[in-house]
Amino acid sequence: MIKEKSTKKTQEIVSEFVHRDEKGGLTMELDEQSLMNNLHNVQNTIVKACEKAGRDPAKVKLLPVSKLKPIEDIKVLMSAGQHAFGENYVQEIKSKHEELGDQVEWHMIGHLQRNKVKYIIDKVAMIHSVDSLRLAKQIEKEAEKNDLVMDILLEVNIAKEESKWGFKEDEVLDAVKEISQLPHVRIRGLMTSAPYTTEPETNRPYFKGMRLLLEKVNDAHIGNVVMDTLSMGMTADYAVAVEEGATIVRVGTAIFGERDYNK
Repeated sequence: MIKEKSTKKTQEIVSEFVHRDEKGGLTMELDEQSLMNNLHNVQNTIVKACEKAGRDPAKVKLLPVSKLKPIEDIKVLMSAGQHAFGENYVQEIKSKHEELGDQVEWHMIGHLQRNKVKYIIDKVAMIHSVDSLRLAKQIEKEAEKNDLVMDILLEVNIAKEESKWGFKEDEVLDAVKEISQLPHVRIRGLMTSAPYTTEPETNRPYFKGMRLLLEKVNDAHIGNVVMDTLSMGMTADYAVAVEEGATIVRVGTAIFGERDYNK
């Protein structure tokens, strides 16, 4: 029931985005200098977290989450050398891709319905939110049609939250074995959305658990599978995620500012 409500809310947000876009686009909420400063602050935090953990900052990809944010904001960050962005909604990826195309490395990070895969299969570099075998098989079908191999991450509900999508931890190994047989899908790693928190340390056990799970899968030596990607950590806890091994952090609010879902 909670997931059904979540999907309904997502649909409402997408409809709101399209409506406002047709009327002239979203209003930029931060000025260019603020966006630049925010980007640099997040980049510096990643560097410091890597130094603390003895990691190479070059091994961590920053993925600004630009959902419900205007093209103008994305272009500001592109001018600073940022070219990978995460989006949550299919319609928004389609709309922004029409203007920016492959200048941006688009990542689908939100819940993806099977009947919507066909709209983004040729537009995104990676799908982070593969939460079922049925979705993986649909991606295989659409990737074959487009003669491409799609990089994916398996979404794991590591904290066992009822409101979250994803494989259970004990389902991941079997899922990898089955999905690895799909020739047009390449499993690159795992993704999770840790619980919302105001105390980042509370999510450290979940991030550590994801890293250990990735190692467990790699230690199983499944054919055609070498998992090197951990997508975890958001505005509230990305520094801790980096310390625990994140290779992609998905940061929205700390860069773009708060989103107003009620406009």
